[in-house]
Amino acid sequence: MTQTTPSLREICDMVDISAVQAPQGRAEIEAMVAATQEHGFGCVFVLPAWVNYTKALLQDIDGVLLGAPVGYPSGGHHTEIKVAEARLLAAEGCDELDMVLNVGRLRSGDDDEVLRDIRSVVEAVDVPVKVIIESPYLTDEQKRTACRLCIEGGAQWVKTSTGWAPTGATVEDIALLSECAGGRIGVKAAGGIRDLDTMIAMYQAGARRFGLGTGSAVTMVESYLQAHPDQAG
Repeated sequence: MTQTTPSLREICDMVDISAVQAPQGRAEIEAMVAATQEHGFGCVFVLPAWVNYTKALLQDIDGVLLGAPVGYPSGGHHTEIKVAEARLLAAEGCDELDMVLNVGRLRSGDDDEVLRDIRSVVEAVDVPVKVIIESPYLTDEQKRTACRLCIEGGAQWVKTSTGWAPTGATVEDIALLSECAGGRIGVKAAGGIRDLDTMIAMYQAGARRFGLGTGSAVTMVESYLQAHPDQAG
């Protein structure tokens, strides 16, 4: 655990700004891309049907990654469907994929099936895969198991939440996952992150990526600049 505070540039680089709610379309995606261009967020995430549209919007913005979810939002899809979706998204130009773990299988103790699901998606593509474990539904022991299976499955990141659960990421969950990860896999915090202090606390607990909606991401930047006006511009 580190107690340092990241710079504004580091914070923006760690933000996966997203428009992945069901009703979000062109207007929300265009606003997200505009905010990314202004503040330099590291990655934009959209629902699969909007990947090509978003890729075209990003073509003149250097250094921004494009991502999309796989098996979203429940994770209960057949593995073969997740694999096909992952391959299609990678072929369309996604730089990263956030796959939803089969939460029901995990809670049922079907560890081998969960591992097969993760590994199949990871091995199907040549881009980094983050695995969303939907931590609000899990006990601490199940969170540890999920993290272990993400590592064994070859994923690059373990992610707390989709944002659809009743609650989202907590500092305690980030600390637990960071301890389990032991530097072997990155930790992404997502779901319900609304203020800068919480984000900094999660960073200090070990998170190195953050999933935020456009409004929350811009608010984080504004809050940071209020506290550190020397970093403006």
